[in-house]
Amino acid sequence: MRTKKTYQLTNVSKFKDQLLLWSQQFDTALWLDSNNYKQQYSNYDAVLAVEEFTSIKTDATNAFDKLKEYQTLTQDWIFGYLTYDLKNDVERLSSKNTSILDFPELYFFQPQKLFLLKENTLEVHYLRMVDDEIESDFKTISNFEELEIDELQDQVKIKLTLTKDDYLKRVKQVLNHIQIGDIYEANFCQEFFAEDVTINPINVYNKLNNISNPPFAAYFKHLDNFAMCASPERYLKKEAHKLISQPIKGTAKRSKNREEDNALKITLENDTKERSENVMIVDLVRNDLSKTAQKGSVIVEELCKIYTFDQVHQMISTVVSKVKPEIHPVDIIKSTFPMGSMTGAPKISAMKIIEDLEVSKRGLYSGAIGYFTPENDFDFNVVIRSVLYNKEKKYVSYSVGGAITAKSDPTKEYEECLLKAKAMRQALES
Repeated sequence: MRTKKTYQLTNVSKFKDQLLLWSQQFDTALWLDSNNYKQQYSNYDAVLAVEEFTSIKTDATNAFDKLKEYQTLTQDWIFGYLTYDLKNDVERLSSKNTSILDFPELYFFQPQKLFLLKENTLEVHYLRMVDDEIESDFKTISNFEELEIDELQDQVKIKLTLTKDDYLKRVKQVLNHIQIGDIYEANFCQEFFAEDVTINPINVYNKLNNISNPPFAAYFKHLDNFAMCASPERYLKKEAHKLISQPIKGTAKRSKNREEDNALKITLENDTKERSENVMIVDLVRNDLSKTAQKGSVIVEELCKIYTFDQVHQMISTVVSKVKPEIHPVDIIKSTFPMGSMTGAPKISAMKIIEDLEVSKRGLYSGAIGYFTPENDFDFNVVIRSVLYNKEKKYVSYSVGGAITAKSDPTKEYEECLLKAKAMRQALES
């Protein structure tokens, strides 16, 4: 049971900064921020969950069954992440590539303290065991100063796991698979990394978030593991009996010149290659949602709509369905995981091919961060445009990828990767 208290804030922006800084004293914290990006399916402007009461941490073996049991028993708010490599629990697949980051493949926690922000209204939900701290915590947060968690940061020198020639060669191999009919599309990714460095995760997150201002930003810390996520993409949301998926496929750079920027947007909207990429994934998402949907309820609400963000224009589609009431929320996620925008089509064949051609284990990259509510609803982003950090191992990583189709030009795909990587590099090197 939780005690709920509501506050009206006078300076929301300042309070958000203070709340995030205050959260860093805890071993476990998850912050979600929409950056005031108003859209039809937004519930909160920002959410903070801190200090685990109970938790689940596991590898891919029977991971979804374990999460299902945990979520059913807890019947409370739980927050956490799903890594891409849970694909091995969904299908008969494996992950042979290595990861120095070494995050658990699934982690969720039941927070002792929860903050839900909508416009200038703050809802505080504390477990009864700590509800006597609500007033003192609110006062402390309202007066919190940045100096209290200052931390030095090394100069970060970014390295690549693949040379440009290597990347081009592997994309040509993907194209060969497409030409002989193994797949229609694959999302091929590469890792950028830095070794033996200490960073200040909260500073990197703030820089990354300020550069991008995305609608599905997330900051996660658990012991020595950190994720600084500037995602523009929703993976899957459940709202009562409605499911919402919003896959992104199609990216164009921005221009400071208004006319040129508008021209870039129109060019993206009419780009046949980008539209075909998007439509392929929409078909895949429709198929995924149909597994749990009431008959005839899968609908494409938006197809290839252009959304504009601070760094890029993106082509986004919205697919919805009405889920069968008897389906468990964790089973809904399992039936659609991993998301089609980060795999390809057909999904299983694409996952096998990209596992062979990529050199780094994806881990949390192209997984999902989010939460379940006590009412069995959920909301998860896609972990892209993100910096991952293992403090103990002093290892920093970010990965980027793009959809390869029959019309792809390997050199242009490489340039798109560098465009997507720009914000993470800037946040780490500035």
